[in-house]
Amino acid sequence: MNKSIIIVMVLTFFGTLFLQAANAGDITIEMLNKRSDGEKMVYSADIARVESGTTITWIPTSKGHNVHFIAGPDGWDLPKKSKNNKEVSITFDVPGVYLYQCTPHATMGMIGLVVVEEGGEVPLNDVSKAKVRGKSKKKLKELLGEL
Repeated sequence: MNKSIIIVMVLTFFGTLFLQAANAGDITIEMLNKRSDGEKMVYSADIARVESGTTITWIPTSKGHNVHFIAGPDGWDLPKKSKNNKEVSITFDVPGVYLYQCTPHATMGMIGLVVVEEGGEVPLNDVSKAKVRGKSKKKLKELLGEL
């Protein structure tokens, strides 16, 4: 076998391993009408705890949901809200706490937090001052109590 082909095969093999390792921490969160615990109009995870550099992908498992970030740490530009029923992926590089909601179901408590740790610590920013409505007020207080 030609040395060039062997080198390409070896580089491809190790490149694939590197990409799999780099993406090993990435996670998926589903947008749901009902979760297995009976909660309605929720994301599959209320709090996602991740390391810096992690990509989260939200999947519209049920129709009528989106992802709309309403608060995050200083130095992070809030992305535009996603369209209803569309998958969205965001990579989190800035440590801190992020708050997002489903725009159509925000008053029903469909919110979630992303907590990005750095070196095992969470630099807390004040998402408690974010404007939320209806059942989301109580749920945000509960979620922040779990941090």
